[in-house]
Amino acid sequence: MEVTVAKSAGFCFGVKRAVELVYEEVGKAQKIYTLGPIIHNEQVVRDLEEKGVQVLHSVEEIEAGEDATVIIRSHGVPKKTAVALQEKGIRIVDATCPFVKKIHNIVQAKKEEGYEIVVVGSAKHPEVKGTCGWCDNQCHVVETVQEARDCPLDKQKKVCVVAQTTFNYKKFEDIVDILSKKSYDIFIMNTICNATEERQTEAGTIARKSDAMIVIGGKHSSNTQKLYEICKAECADTHFIQTLDDLDLKLFQSFRSVGITAGASTPNNIIKEVQSYVRQEH
Repeated sequence: MEVTVAKSAGFCFGVKRAVELVYEEVGKAQKIYTLGPIIHNEQVVRDLEEKGVQVLHSVEEIEAGEDATVIIRSHGVPKKTAVALQEKGIRIVDATCPFVKKIHNIVQAKKEEGYEIVVVGSAKHPEVKGTCGWCDNQCHVVETVQEARDCPLDKQKKVCVVAQTTFNYKKFEDIVDILSKKSYDIFIMNTICNATEERQTEAGTIARKSDAMIVIGGKHSSNTQKLYEICKAECADTHFIQTLDDLDLKLFQSFRSVGITAGASTPNNIIKEVQSYVRQEH
């Protein structure tokens, strides 16, 4: 059997940087917190918990002035959360992905210049919630073509469009086509990061050539979910797994070629484990 592993699979720059920052902080303060899980990967979060890193879900859980370090994850946070953290008087390590930070700066500046803001992405995703918080939540969040059609933009107003860094590139193009017809003055920033575009394109290419496809990633990982959708559209036998334990190899016995890709929050050791197991079994 031929097994092809995507070169772009696994940790992206922003996630790698965030995870390394947390490991560097272990043991430096009495308490170390991450605001939300540092990445959408249960194995990494569990390993950090064993090293004493606690996951918090709100700023209110932190006592003012305590000997603690709070790490902002790669998804970033809304402006009011950043301000609330500063007011606690504790040490903050900002692990917001620089590509996400760039979007915060764009929406903040464009809002001040009088633009209407459109964020293309999932309203429930922490990155999108964070971005909206940098333009006072005065923005439209659009995830589907239908939502783009329904988006009530003022033709006389200037419009700025940005995207969640992990959004599906083809979907973004379709949505932008619709939004472009709604305004005379539209400023479009394709803020989908290169690693995402590369990963999605490569996943589709491998899936097209494979009898079966394995997509590895956390079940709450937005970018892995999108990889699964892209692969499934190209290869009917696409399987979404978190770890090797989820893999039923009996399903793969009749295939001649299997492709493997993984989301931005998937550690390299899990990808290697799946790869070697699939190869050994055949």
